Amino acid sequence: MPEQIVIVGAGQGGFQAAASLRQNDSNARITLIGEEPGLPYQRPPLSKSFMKDGDPARLLLRPKTFFEKNQINLVEKSRVSFIDRAIKEVETKSGLRFPYDHLILATGARNTKPPIRNVEAHGLHDLRTLADATAMRSAVGSARHAVVIGGGFIGLEFAAQARAAGIEVTVVEMAPRLMARVVSPGISHLFADMHLAMGTQLVFGQPAVEILSTNNGVASGVLLADGTELEGDMVLLASGVQPNTGLAAAAGLEIDNGIVVDHMLQTADPAIFALGDCAAFPEFCSGKRIRLESVQAATDQARAIARNLTGNPAAYDAIAWFWSDQADWKLQIAGLPKENGETHLIRRNHNTATALWFSDGILTCAETVNAAGEHMAARRLLASGLPVTRSDLEMHEYRLTDYLNSTLKAP
Repeated sequence: MPEQIVIVGAGQGGFQAAASLRQNDSNARITLIGEEPGLPYQRPPLSKSFMKDGDPARLLLRPKTFFEKNQINLVEKSRVSFIDRAIKEVETKSGLRFPYDHLILATGARNTKPPIRNVEAHGLHDLRTLADATAMRSAVGSARHAVVIGGGFIGLEFAAQARAAGIEVTVVEMAPRLMARVVSPGISHLFADMHLAMGTQLVFGQPAVEILSTNNGVASGVLLADGTELEGDMVLLASGVQPNTGLAAAAGLEIDNGIVVDHMLQTADPAIFALGDCAAFPEFCSGKRIRLESVQAATDQARAIARNLTGNPAAYDAIAWFWSDQADWKLQIAGLPKENGETHLIRRNHNTATALWFSDGILTCAETVNAAGEHMAARRLLASGLPVTRSDLEMHEYRLTDYLNSTLKAP
């Protein structure tokens, strides 16, 4: 009898798991369960191109015929509420039950609700789903001044789109710099200068403490800790996410900043795997358990699980990489910085840059701006497993492509 594989979560990671499983195994019975209506779609463009064109069809990962042709049972608008590990079944909120031989949890993450007064105000926007993006795009059409709480990828991508549309924008970031959790100070400062040049106002070091609202309860601005009031007819909350682990925790699986999995992305229950934003896995270089909020990590992990379930088991060891499009600047990151690392910033011209992270003189991460070739070289070098020293790169004027080419040509 064919194996039954159930995937909970129909985002890009869940979709990729289903697609890769079918590609590798023509016999498995695959069920993909998602909470949202409609077909699986891409999330990264929601804060980028979708704000421009508003075309949801361009977001679809595959048409409906793909699921029919590949016999993937797509279950829409269904929330899995219970995992019965003893009999290997999941149950949805509506009472549907699906047996499994293998279960893949791709439950993703949800937007963080910080401890801000009046955070439930009507008209306060956040961005996670197509419905969120559609509502935001509608609001942008009549907005004059947007206040963005959070200077990370989502907040800054939206800020750039709003400024391009002629809307005044203020970004509130409680940290002393933009994208402080994910990029080096040098890259933070370059992006701050770029957003300031676009006319965006940046407020650092002041947390938002309250969402201001009209007499009708509609969000109308933000109150900062120092008493400053920022008025805005559109307010976006973009203060990060937290993993959706409740389903796994209720089933007795270990949780530690995510669903704990091993190098094979397998939980302590050998029938259950986890991937993407909800999974905490051992990083292959350091062994330290990490969780990545990255579409690419989710899709890479989905492919790895599919291989593991179809006779080609291998540990997940992909190099982490991320990207963000802000105005005409593309930020790409390869690898992960280590604690107490040091950075070296290289500016080739006014809109390209590379920041290299070193730990004990060895390259661990590269951040590039409008330098796709350098980014790809960094990924290849980091994936090689060979130590790339600062002194070696200095001899090549810190040009990763040049160093890679010379290494490949070496006898």
